[in-house]
Amino acid sequence: MQLTDQERAMLDGTEGAAKQKAMELLVRYGEALGAERLVDTNNIAGVPGSSNLFLRDYYKDVGNSYEAIYSLFDLDSDEVVSVPKVSAYSCHLQGGMDPALWAEQGMGRDAFEHFQKDEAEVAGHGIQLLKTCTPYLAGNVPVKGEHCAWMESSAVVFCNSVIGARTNTEGRESTSAAMLTGKIPDWGFHLDAYRRGTHHIEVEVSVDDVFNWGMLGYFIGDAVQENIPVVTGKIGHANLIRHKHFGAAAASSGGVEMYHVVGSTPEAATLEMAFGSRKPVDTIRYGKRERRKVYETLNSVGTNPNVDYVMLGCPHAAIEQIWEVANLLEGKKLHSSCNLWLFTSRSVKAVADANGYTKTILGAGGLVMTDTCSAIGRTMPQGTKVVALDSAKQTHYLPAMMGVEAWFGTTRDCINAALTGRWSGEAP
Repeated sequence: MQLTDQERAMLDGTEGAAKQKAMELLVRYGEALGAERLVDTNNIAGVPGSSNLFLRDYYKDVGNSYEAIYSLFDLDSDEVVSVPKVSAYSCHLQGGMDPALWAEQGMGRDAFEHFQKDEAEVAGHGIQLLKTCTPYLAGNVPVKGEHCAWMESSAVVFCNSVIGARTNTEGRESTSAAMLTGKIPDWGFHLDAYRRGTHHIEVEVSVDDVFNWGMLGYFIGDAVQENIPVVTGKIGHANLIRHKHFGAAAASSGGVEMYHVVGSTPEAATLEMAFGSRKPVDTIRYGKRERRKVYETLNSVGTNPNVDYVMLGCPHAAIEQIWEVANLLEGKKLHSSCNLWLFTSRSVKAVADANGYTKTILGAGGLVMTDTCSAIGRTMPQGTKVVALDSAKQTHYLPAMMGVEAWFGTTRDCINAALTGRWSGEAP
């Protein structure tokens, strides 16, 4: 790789052992990717130095400190080094438990105290405690063309597609190294040529709400896998929440890291702009039959109509979504056999608290949680067998991860299930 004088100095250890280890990792990583150089970044989202009880116990022979985890696990170092404060703007993505409702999530005090200790170290190293999979809803909003280094599939696809910033799907190691150096390999979605569309998706049925945007995203991810779809046709009423669910679904059923919606996303003012000099390798149509098949696929692991858990907030809920749930629950009570957990970020929950939405949801018998979700935290109400979800992403993951049945539908369908204890959603 071609390194600048500053990068070479870090690699030679001039700026300390931690930055040297970080540069060694980034150079190995870049060479494996075929990158010719590194690019500057001042926007990094990862989970630096954080650990659970398993990692703590695994590294007990070296003191299981934050610096030990960061050195040996994050930087792949062969020794524990002193880790300085980060050199670039960095934020921490979702964690493993709610800081207030950890007991309700089935977590032990030992785990809670360990997470609290970790969090203090994260903050002490200059990293922002956003604790969310939607950093763009919690204050980290890059601009078009900005080079970032983000983890988390739904955040990455939103960053590339909706904002027009530039990031590959990074891992814990590369983001932790980038936080110390402000560098990331100049490869993939950092390059203009890599961001052009590959497949043309023609939408023949109306897609104008979160439910349908999510199903379309799920269809497209399965159809194109890791390629870049360009969407035209009857897809409308674009907003942040719909893009959030669309991208998350496409990233889970396939591996989509970027998409274009002609006339909506910033690099697709026209079809020609989205494809550049490329010709589409395939044109794929999405009509009534395809929509029905997606709905049936997402609901294929649901047989028991008796719902005992409703999970909302994947990706983490925006304030508009919490507002919607509060309105649907106003003056009502959940069924005695059903739990409702809604997940969001700390910053969004603060707004929900101030507006009385959290109180309304609590009054109905639900809980508003932060920092995690049922998939990341591997946590559900005790005895859960059947879950209702309004997220195609969570419907894709949770049954396999937690061994439960799942129903997919609209937010209203899910709230109806929480109020009645029964699933009554209907196919479009």
